[in-house]
Amino acid sequence: MGTLFFIVFIDLVGFGVVIPLLPYYGLAFHATPFEITTMMACYSLAQFFASPLLGMLSDRVGRKPVILASLVCSVASYIWLGFAGRLWMLFAARLLAGAGAGNISAAQAYVADVTPPDQRAKGMGMIGAAIGLGFTVGPAIGGAVAGSNAQSAHLAWPAFVAAALSAVAFVLAFMRLEESLTHKPAARVGRLAMAKAATMRPTLRLLILLIFVAIAAFAGMETTFALWAHDGFGWGPLEVGMIFFYVGILLSALQGGAIGRLTKMLGETRLVITGGALLAIGLFTLTFAHALWAVLVTTGMLAIGMGMFSPTMSSLISKQAADNERGGVLGLSQSAQSLARIIGPAVAGAIYGGFGRNAPYYLGAALMVVVAALALRLPRRET
Repeated sequence: MGTLFFIVFIDLVGFGVVIPLLPYYGLAFHATPFEITTMMACYSLAQFFASPLLGMLSDRVGRKPVILASLVCSVASYIWLGFAGRLWMLFAARLLAGAGAGNISAAQAYVADVTPPDQRAKGMGMIGAAIGLGFTVGPAIGGAVAGSNAQSAHLAWPAFVAAALSAVAFVLAFMRLEESLTHKPAARVGRLAMAKAATMRPTLRLLILLIFVAIAAFAGMETTFALWAHDGFGWGPLEVGMIFFYVGILLSALQGGAIGRLTKMLGETRLVITGGALLAIGLFTLTFAHALWAVLVTTGMLAIGMGMFSPTMSSLISKQAADNERGGVLGLSQSAQSLARIIGPAVAGAIYGGFGRNAPYYLGAALMVVVAALALRLPRRET
């Protein structure tokens, strides 16, 4: 678990380095808000198709080969991003990065392989903490390397830093990560067949619906936040990166230390409901933030809400899968989240340009109210 945590952390540092800078890449090529959010959604478009396939592949050939292949794609995509000279190259680089993004579902399947059910939420929280730490350190590095001036930012340098970090993660995974797949390989099941089977399981169907809607709402905020902050406060990459740094600290502290205790105290279903409610409140109150302290309060609420919601949902979904279909089911969940990261940013970018900078957050808050209400239908105990 320690080795896996470090591998995911290093890879997500590289991912986090470029995320808050992507809108500024778009601005450098005179892209519209819709084009910028669509470009960011390209990653999720490729991930939507790749995640279930890579998850099912990890059920057959093992988790380690899939993680290694994903890291190779990450290195190549960041190098391409650094050398991008046209807008279409940004789209292509993000598509390549998303195609190799199956390492998260493979990592979650790895955790499910090595943890008992009653420790599953804590194990998923460790992966969430690695992701949170990556988003803590990565945006700060990216912002510092690029600089605070949105017009003269050194946008290529963070991409090369990200490529180097993913290369380090590859070497570490190759040398230190032990294979966790010990059960009999799953029979070959097509992606559509697995999706159809998931719709026949009421609890799994509801869980995937909830995480789809929640991620769509959150991704709409995430991909428009740099534009929102630039238009409202005149912030550049450094300031946006520091906000992501702050959010990452809160996410990591919650998922890495508190999620296990909170699960024992409240139960997983109550954590999902509470997390959804906090996300709804945070998205709504962000529209009233007119000073730095208010931005910190509202984004902190969003971090805590997502820190409760995301690992708990991964744990609940993994418990709906048999041992030899874990990678496929978690890959299906990742695919649903990827689709959400396509639709959420696209819708947010469109209504940002058409109805104003706060419109995506009003819509996101309304969606999270629906999520919290639907979560009341989840069983209080999962088996």
